[in-house]
Amino acid sequence: MSRRPIPFAWQVLGLQVGLLVVVFGLGCGLIGWLFDQKLTEQYGVRALAVAHTLATDPAVAAAAAAEDPHGILPARAEKVQVASGALFVVITDRHGLRLAHPTRELLHETVSTDPTAVLNGHDTINVERGTLGLSARGKTPLRDANGAIVGEVSVGYKVSDIRAYVWQQLGLAALVAGCALLLGIAGSALLSRRLKRLTLGLEPRELGELVQEREAVLRGISEGVLAVDAAGLVSVCNSEAARLLGADPPPGTPVSELGLPPGLHSILERGEAHNVITVAGERVLVVNYRAVRRDGRDLGGVLTLRDRTDLENITRELESVRTLSNALRASRHEFANRLHVLSGLLQNDHRDEALEYLHAVAGGQVAAAGAAEQLDDPYLQAFVAAKTAEAAERDVRLTLADTSWVGTRVSAPVEVTTVLGILVDNALEAARQGARRPAWVELALLSDADALHVSVADSGDGVGDGVREEIFTAGVSTRDEPGRGLGLALARQAARKLGGDVRVTAGRGDGHGAVFEASLPHALAPVAL
Repeated sequence: MSRRPIPFAWQVLGLQVGLLVVVFGLGCGLIGWLFDQKLTEQYGVRALAVAHTLATDPAVAAAAAAEDPHGILPARAEKVQVASGALFVVITDRHGLRLAHPTRELLHETVSTDPTAVLNGHDTINVERGTLGLSARGKTPLRDANGAIVGEVSVGYKVSDIRAYVWQQLGLAALVAGCALLLGIAGSALLSRRLKRLTLGLEPRELGELVQEREAVLRGISEGVLAVDAAGLVSVCNSEAARLLGADPPPGTPVSELGLPPGLHSILERGEAHNVITVAGERVLVVNYRAVRRDGRDLGGVLTLRDRTDLENITRELESVRTLSNALRASRHEFANRLHVLSGLLQNDHRDEALEYLHAVAGGQVAAAGAAEQLDDPYLQAFVAAKTAEAAERDVRLTLADTSWVGTRVSAPVEVTTVLGILVDNALEAARQGARRPAWVELALLSDADALHVSVADSGDGVGDGVREEIFTAGVSTRDEPGRGLGLALARQAARKLGGDVRVTAGRGDGHGAVFEASLPHALAPVAL
């Protein structure tokens, strides 16, 4: 039968009480030892001061030099001993023979401790054991009027008296420390009780299992999870969420300090979202948010993030392929129609009209070739041709500005495709839905070293001044239709990935709608010199 484990709260209480007792014991021992050493040293200094006072008496020095023929030194020493409370006051001659000592039988005998250092002219302070026991002593040379050493004066205080005083002081300190210990035990008991309440009565083993299960769930899923409490503070952020958001906030960080894009901020403020697509940094995310409530109490919410960047890139590439396919289909239809016209004119013997039609068709081809000559990159040529054909199908005229010139190849096709495709598609849509007729879009491409500068103008109704910057935020669109508001955010993201930007240089103007400009550094291969 296994023993029931001791509750964690009791373990904490026992550990804290034991720690207090150990700290108290070590503290008292250390303080007592330091107090004893310091007090012994102070008594030694006091003994030396008494010895100095006695040694300055000329009568004492003269008597010691004459070996005290009249026996005045014992009385003098006894008087100083009583006045100072010392254990002994001893006076010797220059040979170390006692001339004054509390024990009369020991007079005219050599002192029990070595007097060499003192008789050589040095003051000494030490703790030694003599005929009267262990004592803290101060010794000083005794000099006559001429300064010659004629003996020594030794004063001592009993060490046992010093330590008795130390123990007395430690007893008082122990009484105060005991009261502090009782308060500490009471505080530990209250702390243990609060700890048990905060952990809902769970033991550390159970808490550890909960943490392991949570970590396994958070790290095992492929989605990013960001949990926020009711006060707007981060409570959980797994590694996938940190990767997608580009930040790894510790628990307790305010959401306002995470630097989240406006789209995510608005989702957190609304308190609910389902499969909302937004942009965060260089990533396209699918966001879900669910508020958490228990017993009518707001506990915050959980934000889940899924990375759709790769899927969005593939979608853009497919869109480019679809555009080229539509352009080829339109070109095929156009070529077939021209052949049918020529065939009909020739069959009806209208040779002059057929020749005139051929000249008109050749003129269009020359114009297309002239536009292609402005762009040295075949990809840009194909893009312009495809978008021109697509624009014609939408009854919009797309032209390449005469000032356009790109004399090198594209080195960042994905970013260039994203920016050009989004800007041109938006311009075609705006021109098609605008009030001006005929509808038109003008595209200008200009290279500057390895940078590509893009300008797209249309005949649409333009962009209001109040939303010229907001339209680059994911989810914001001038058209109130579902699924809108992501293209310009992606275009700016792609441009900034190259170190450039996309902006509106004219919301609307006389004779034209919106004008968008994009700068794409490092989008072109360097020009060979």
